[in-house]
Amino acid sequence: MKREIYAELLNWKDSKHRMPLILRGARQVGKTYILKKFAEENFKSYIYVNFEEQKTTKTFFEGNLDPTKIISNLELHHHTKMEPNTSVIILDEIQECPEALTSLKYFNEKVPAYHVIAAGSLLGVKMGQGSGFPVGQVHFLDLYPLSFNEFLGALGEDPLREALSNITLETPLPEAIHLTCMDILKTYMLVGGLPGVVNAFLPDQDFMKAREVQDHLLKGYQADFAKHAPPTDAIKILNLWESIPQQLSKDNKKFMFNVAKSGARAREYEIALRWLIDAGLIISLPNIETPGTPLTVYKSKTIFKIYMFDTGLLGALSKLDPKILTEPNGVFTTFKGAFTENYVLQALTTCGKSNLAYWTSSGQAEVDFIYEHEGHNYPLEVKSATEKRKKSLKVYADKYHPDFLSRTSSRNLKRDNDIVNYPLYLVSTFPDLAL
Repeated sequence: MKREIYAELLNWKDSKHRMPLILRGARQVGKTYILKKFAEENFKSYIYVNFEEQKTTKTFFEGNLDPTKIISNLELHHHTKMEPNTSVIILDEIQECPEALTSLKYFNEKVPAYHVIAAGSLLGVKMGQGSGFPVGQVHFLDLYPLSFNEFLGALGEDPLREALSNITLETPLPEAIHLTCMDILKTYMLVGGLPGVVNAFLPDQDFMKAREVQDHLLKGYQADFAKHAPPTDAIKILNLWESIPQQLSKDNKKFMFNVAKSGARAREYEIALRWLIDAGLIISLPNIETPGTPLTVYKSKTIFKIYMFDTGLLGALSKLDPKILTEPNGVFTTFKGAFTENYVLQALTTCGKSNLAYWTSSGQAEVDFIYEHEGHNYPLEVKSATEKRKKSLKVYADKYHPDFLSRTSSRNLKRDNDIVNYPLYLVSTFPDLAL
């Protein structure tokens, strides 16, 4: 399974200013697989340590964190000789060994010729950023669920994937191929991008096999709530998690704590909400009323929407029937279009476009996404096939006069006067194709 992050791993390997790497991501996004594949294909030797499974290995990081001693112990334990520049050490589930996280500082300072990669859940690495965290001594990469382009690769649709990478506003896909992409996108939205789910789906393209894995993963995430969160917060985390489909099915998709539990207040659930965000399981989209720059200072801390990090899991959590694919626009209109919004946010976040918000104007107009790039704010409207929308983009344009307007929908790539329409499967190229 080809992952686009592989090229970034190669760049890190060959960098003259290389520091130890921390690969972050939610559980089950494929961190272990990609790191082992990378090690096997690019190094003469490697040592893989999983701190959850190899608990005794933690003793190598007790007391003196001299990296030469750590390397020597790892060599003896794994019967593998490590050499500078041609070997790599992988420290997986590093959140289970905070001392190993601290040791990365000394690997960088004392033995920089050795390649060292740590991997861990977003939550674990976040919680580990205490006094011993190697600030300024590590490089970060984030791994997400498979993007639509990566899903095409998993399906063996490499020519189509290549065609999408070369597309321009002047050369949209022929309509027949565009419709093929839209059909594949429906499948992707229901399967999602978690590698285990994709692998279960691929042999027979069986949605029920994919759903079995999704249900198993959901149980695993819920077990994590109880394992890693304080008991007083675990129930709150579960309540918030299970409320997401209901939150997204409301006419007003603003997140409301009392949907998770009647009478719940923000101050009682703030820690639970932050836990899910730090774990990478949900994505918060803040509201803005004034789209100034930098966008961050205009984002509301109390008004926001919440989406899941993977549409496939959202479908499983809500028990969405895969038969919805037989309806022409069923997937796109699910949750009154919020299922499509979830896909769009996932697609934009996956390609690094995380400085996002949504805009409202006195309850009269709403633009789904505002993205700040190089000091400019770019509005994006998400349009489902049958959705009737207000003229929100026009309201926004009349007030703020952006360089251009953008919409993503089931229509083909096209510029209509001052509006650029991105087909949903190309939304990751927003706003780049129009710049």
